[in-house]
Amino acid sequence: MATTNDLKNGMVLNLDGQLWSVTWFQHHKPGKGGAVVRTKLKNIESGKTVDKTFNADVKVDVANVDKRTMQYLYNDGTSYVFMDPTSFEQLEVPPEIVGDASQYLLENQDAIVATNDGRVLYVELPASVELLVEYTEPGLQGDRSTGGTKPARLETGAEVNVPLFITTGEKVKVDTRDGSYLGRVSQ
Repeated sequence: MATTNDLKNGMVLNLDGQLWSVTWFQHHKPGKGGAVVRTKLKNIESGKTVDKTFNADVKVDVANVDKRTMQYLYNDGTSYVFMDPTSFEQLEVPPEIVGDASQYLLENQDAIVATNDGRVLYVELPASVELLVEYTEPGLQGDRSTGGTKPARLETGAEVNVPLFITTGEKVKVDTRDGSYLGRVSQ
């Protein structure tokens, strides 16, 4: 248990049996009346964001969330298997929880796996990953100066838009949050 005065960004609260992550908070003291804490909370399971105001110094239930860096091993067809590099404990994560992160997940890549009471909450990838371009149409010589883009299929199967000068077999850096092209990786 903690009070609303102890809230911090990233803290996970258990409100009415659901887990909510604090994405923003502000202590507010109006001209009259008691102080309040305004928050923006994001539901960990559904991703829904809500604004909630608490009275100051009210007790809230803080959920125990264990975030561990784990190594992605493989997809067995029904779930994604991650391994703790220190204890070698393996954890099977359903595809619904991995979500869009699966588009940027390579074998032996590290990811943060968050659990609460043995239940996997989410998988968090690094902000960017380096992936090989498996296939893209060739760019035309005159197109290089226009700044246009073309679709490219990456080694994980994900499709991203890349500049026209990128060719099949090159490595590119991709933002895992929105799937945007960040740059070419020199080999």
